[in-house]
Amino acid sequence: MRQLLFLSLVFLLTCCKSAKVSDKSFSKADIIVERVKPNVYRHITYFQSETFGKVPCNGMVVFDKGEAIIFDTPVDDSTSSQLISWVQDSLDCKVVAIIATHFHEDCVGGLKEFQRRGIPSYAENRTIASTKLKNFPTPEKGFDNKLALKVGNRDVITEFFGEGHTKDNVVGYFPSEKVMFGGCLIKEVGAGKGNLEDANEAAWPATVTRLKQRYPDVEVIIPGHGKSGDTALLDYTIKLFEKK
Repeated sequence: MRQLLFLSLVFLLTCCKSAKVSDKSFSKADIIVERVKPNVYRHITYFQSETFGKVPCNGMVVFDKGEAIIFDTPVDDSTSSQLISWVQDSLDCKVVAIIATHFHEDCVGGLKEFQRRGIPSYAENRTIASTKLKNFPTPEKGFDNKLALKVGNRDVITEFFGEGHTKDNVVGYFPSEKVMFGGCLIKEVGAGKGNLEDANEAAWPATVTRLKQRYPDVEVIIPGHGKSGDTALLDYTIKLFEKK
């Protein structure tokens, strides 16, 4: 019995050590990748905006059993190349999809590198139409309102809940880890309203309210810019755009 308990303790300690080692986060001057949960990472790159200056832009990587799906590209092809290589080398995964959450450059700026490597690219059909109008890099595979994919054995959901930051903004949800990529529809706590050039401020609170009702069990939310958090980000975004 004592030997069995000893072996069990050794196994648990080994597992804990392995869990620590498994964090593959890295940081460079132009790209940061940090672990959010065991099978979820946030990627951060920097977009140079005429209005807002150097803006950190978030995306999400989810993975399972040798496959990975990425939400929003890094800001250019160079940083996209670094991210794809990191997924392949550090996670030992193949990128099976890139999903753009809306048509702005901070979501599709590095799309050509994904397409050059033959990685399938997805977006809501409104996003595809808007990227073509703007002459931005355009995802190849369209969907209406909701897209359900698999990464390994896990579900990955992309869904449109209504207008807000843009008329086409969608969110990504990874149910097994209860992590949401809210994109630019969701604001970090304390943020201002940001770029409203293509926004529908009147619709924004109701859109986020529907999202909150659909995923009441979400634990971590990654906004398009700034720090991740919990459902406080949803509540903050709703209040920010509610009519006073």
